[in-house]
Amino acid sequence: MLPTSEVEEQPRVSREFTFPGDSGSLVRAREAVMDVIKPYCSGEAEEVDILIAVQEALANAVVHGCRGDAGKTIHCRVEVDASAFTITVRDCGPGFDVEAATQATDPGANTTTHGRGIAMMRGLMDEVTYRRGGAEVRLRKKRAEASSAA
Repeated sequence: MLPTSEVEEQPRVSREFTFPGDSGSLVRAREAVMDVIKPYCSGEAEEVDILIAVQEALANAVVHGCRGDAGKTIHCRVEVDASAFTITVRDCGPGFDVEAATQATDPGANTTTHGRGIAMMRGLMDEVTYRRGGAEVRLRKKRAEASSAA
């Protein structure tokens, strides 16, 4: 066993943000989230997966939840611990039929009109879950360092 002074502390980071619900806030929102996550990524591939999923979650909140209204607010929580990155995006919209949207993104489904963002998030993250009738999405990606140690 290593002496306490030599034991590396595992990160436990938690930050919360709010952003206006318009498209002009997307870049700032994405950058704020990634500023928290990037120092803990094991490499570019992990970072890019998270970046794309976060972008899709935020875009869905702006377009579908807030309808591009800067007077509405998007809430975002970012958590990093030894095992995973967790990003929660919540908007004030009515949500959507989560079951129908999930089925529409199954392999082979036609996503030419809608569902591409959900399909991308599901493909890039280890877990994608919805609450509040779809007005909140929780993205979880196991940390590559934690996965390789298991």
